[in-house]
Amino acid sequence: MESSKSYQVLLYYNYVHIEDPEGYAKEHLQFCKDLELKGRILIAHEGINGTVSGTVEQTEKYMTAMNNDPRFADMVFKIDEHEGHAFKKMHVRPRSELVTLRLEDDINPLQTTGKHLSPKQFFEAMQEEDTVVIDARNDYEYDLGHFRGAIRPDIEAFRELPDWIRKNKDQIKGKKVLTYCTGGIRCEKFSGWLVEEGFEDVGQLHGGIVTYGKDPEVQGELWDGQCYVFDERIAIPINRKEHVVVGVDYFDGKPCERYVNCANPVCNKQILCSEENEHKYMRGCTHECRVSPRNMYVKEHDLTEKEINHRLELLGESMIQEA
Repeated sequence: MESSKSYQVLLYYNYVHIEDPEGYAKEHLQFCKDLELKGRILIAHEGINGTVSGTVEQTEKYMTAMNNDPRFADMVFKIDEHEGHAFKKMHVRPRSELVTLRLEDDINPLQTTGKHLSPKQFFEAMQEEDTVVIDARNDYEYDLGHFRGAIRPDIEAFRELPDWIRKNKDQIKGKKVLTYCTGGIRCEKFSGWLVEEGFEDVGQLHGGIVTYGKDPEVQGELWDGQCYVFDERIAIPINRKEHVVVGVDYFDGKPCERYVNCANPVCNKQILCSEENEHKYMRGCTHECRVSPRNMYVKEHDLTEKEINHRLELLGESMIQEA
């Protein structure tokens, strides 16, 4: 009988020149399917960015094969044990960028990037005077968990970060800047961009939050909440010394670490929400989403019009959409 942790999730990236991203993506997809892996991998001229799941044997074969390729010989894999696949399918897609910044003058992390700080160095640097810590992730990732005292840029997508920094330069100017992201790849470019923008002392968390949480010395200290991940797990624990919940329920503001997508597929907004409130609000983030004819919660639970009206009445609402 297989152990309950007989699967692994791999997270990895490598900035290296790939001659034919489209051709390599097709070839790599077949290779992953032959190994029966599932996950998402992006291939660009500038390198590879991926996360895959499979049995220990399958993932070990994958890592060995990748490290045997001279382009990926030094690629580091972040490994998490899991009880099964963390993805439903296997996708390998060619892209113009591994992380979408859409800069006029692109940053090559092999040439320009912030100082790579180990978890211990990052832990110590966060506590120094005149230091600001900038979360390089999206708002919904920050809301689930973040480093204590880190700045939350008001962005929904990574490409919005440079504009936000320019508009808020005053609160960062003249200070030591630290930045971090899930696995490290976003910071490779973002920290390089900060250097190009004239910030003189820029450090990035090498290996990202995932590596920080596994470090035997820091053990995730100074991290509050959980870390958002882009697979079926959604959240993983980081701080092994204490767990502080920072997420709040979208509807009632109570502590919450459970993400759901709004049931209206046109909206699809990610919200933190308890099971109780999911049912109470029919997983609709607004009145409009609750009464949408496309509401997936209504379809999943086969609610009758009478049941929908009853739930809306309890909320002081009705089927008539507000103007």
